[in-house]
Amino acid sequence: MKSDAIKIVRRLREHGFTAYLVGGCVRDMVMGVRPKDFDVATDARPPDIARLFRKTIPVGARFGVMIVRLRGQNYEVATFRKEHGYSDGRRPDVVVYGTPREDVRRRDFTVNGLFYDPIADRVNDYVGGVKDIKRKVIRAIGDPEERFAEDKLRLLRAARFANRLGFRIEAKTAAAVRRHAAEIALVSQERVRDEIAKILTGPAPGRGLRLLDELGLLAAVLPEIKALQGVAQPPAFHPEGDVWTHTLLMLDRLKNPPLELALGALLHDVGKPATFTPPKDPTDRIRFDRHTVVGEEMTKHILRRLRFPTETVTLVAAIVREHLRFMDVPKMKESTLKRFLRAERFDLHLAVHRLDCASSHGDLSTWRFCRGRLQALKKEGAEQALRPKPLINGNDLIEMGLIPGPIFRKILTAVEDAQLEGKIQDRAQALAMARELGKL
Repeated sequence: MKSDAIKIVRRLREHGFTAYLVGGCVRDMVMGVRPKDFDVATDARPPDIARLFRKTIPVGARFGVMIVRLRGQNYEVATFRKEHGYSDGRRPDVVVYGTPREDVRRRDFTVNGLFYDPIADRVNDYVGGVKDIKRKVIRAIGDPEERFAEDKLRLLRAARFANRLGFRIEAKTAAAVRRHAAEIALVSQERVRDEIAKILTGPAPGRGLRLLDELGLLAAVLPEIKALQGVAQPPAFHPEGDVWTHTLLMLDRLKNPPLELALGALLHDVGKPATFTPPKDPTDRIRFDRHTVVGEEMTKHILRRLRFPTETVTLVAAIVREHLRFMDVPKMKESTLKRFLRAERFDLHLAVHRLDCASSHGDLSTWRFCRGRLQALKKEGAEQALRPKPLINGNDLIEMGLIPGPIFRKILTAVEDAQLEGKIQDRAQALAMARELGKL
């Protein structure tokens, strides 16, 4: 990708334009990290860019932004510009083409305000970004008040970059975030979602959540998680402390996790504040009756509010709903256990359970048992063992003279139970069992 990005710079240069690599890719190169994306800044204007490259997409031509598509990859090529007026807290009201120095002044943080000349192999730094990278500091370019007024999402981006890079936020920048944290409500939920997702799937999700809280952003974007603070738990099961502490400990054990796993860990106990019941007497303990059911509904509400895809909402809600079922595993009958083990993405259910136990009482025996059973079933063909082909169906029951209704599900479930438990092995046995049940 880097070589193709340089080709774009060379072509622009060959036609008399100034062009540099810019932004995050330069920051990563200065840090010795391999960039994932490459952006180009130039004094060529959108019509010039469209003329010089065969495949272009005018994603933001009126802002001077074009996509150049090269060998199946997209590269953002933007014209140097100045911006004025941000009435919606996101987009500039007026865009005027400018110089490299003017262009960098409108960008968010110094570490992202670097230009790289690949022809001369030189970093052009007008804002002290290289120094801040060496000092491991996130600092707004110019006046932080102005930068955050231009785009409210930068409030979250400050936390995300600090967390991802392991940097601290410079004092004036952090103070400005705190002053304006509530204004993140003006940003679309989709953009907020993307920043939260990047924090949760980054190298330190727990640190990211703490940082959101320290900056006053957690209460603004995830008030349901802020509500976990101070919610006590029974010490016998949770010696680590309140629900907030427990959740952070789970996230601290994750590094670049899948999004659904991080969300499952974050939200698994979200129903506890609403279901908290103090001890009735000295022999009683704190209880959270039905917190998994309440938590499931809250999870759906939170993830839908943040515009997560339906598939993500469904999966994470199921993880929240089912996370206490592991307590019943030792006493489950074989058919019930197999149905549990074959749940959609059971690997994520099991991973959240491990995090839950490791971050509280420390007893991983049920996790080991489930993992052992899955490994054993895998040797004998897990799919067939967990999801055997049905021996009979509703048509067979109709042929027996039974009338369709609730009894069908009861009979077919009982037959599958027997099949999963190895009590019946063939169709004849299944039909015989169904006939007996149909008489009841």
